[in-house]
Parts: sequence; C-alpha cells; structure tokens
Amino acid sequence: MNSLNILKDNKKVLSYIYLCLSILGAILPMMANFDFAMEYGNSFDIKNFISLANANPAAQSISRDLFVGASAVFIWIVNESQKLKIKNMWIVYIGTFLIAFAFSAPFFLFLRERRIMEIENN
Repeated sequence: MNSLNILKDNKKVLSYIYLCLSILGAILPMMANFDFAMEYGNSFDIKNFISLANANPAAQSISRDLFVGASAVFIWIVNESQKLKIKNMWIVYIGTFLIAFAFSAPFFLFLRERRIMEIENN
C-alpha cells in the first residue's frame, strides 16, 4: 500500500501533519531571527536582514525563490479561503508577516483540511 494513499484517505492525519509542519515553520525561522537579532544588535534591523538575504548569489536565489513562490501561494490562500469560507484566517494573514510564511502556509493547509472534513460531514 502506498503511504501517500493513506494520507489521501485520512484527512485527519494529514491535517495534523500540516499542523506539525506549521509549528516547525514558526519555531525554526524564529530561532534564526532571534540569532540574527542577537548577532547584529538587540533589535531586528530589516534593512540589514534584507541586505544579508541578498549577500551572495545563493542567498539571492533562495530569497527570490521564496518571494515569488510565497506570493503566488498567498494569493491562492486568500482565494481558496474565501471559496471554502474558512474561519480564523486572520491567524494565517498576520502570521505570514509577523512569524513566517513557513508557519502560515502549513497552518492554512491545516485549516483547509479541517474545513473540507467539516463540509464532507454535513
């Protein structure tokens, strides 16, 4: 049996996988952000952060990839959440900008799976 089919058929398990990824997506970037603040001053200097995120071609590649990919997915998230009438989307919207996209994208997928289960059970 293919393990991906198990996830396809068990939305509850899939939703909790997304929730776990969301938690990791909050913790791991925040740890790096705290390290950045400690190393470059006790505040979060956004200009310096952006400068370092573009300091070399590898960093530029990752930064640009994340910017374009996250922008496209964020637009989809807004449209999909309205289509499915997902509640608590303010957490996703605020979390994208205050925590990390690595938090908000899987958290949205968690909310989406839960909403789909709710719709299917009605």
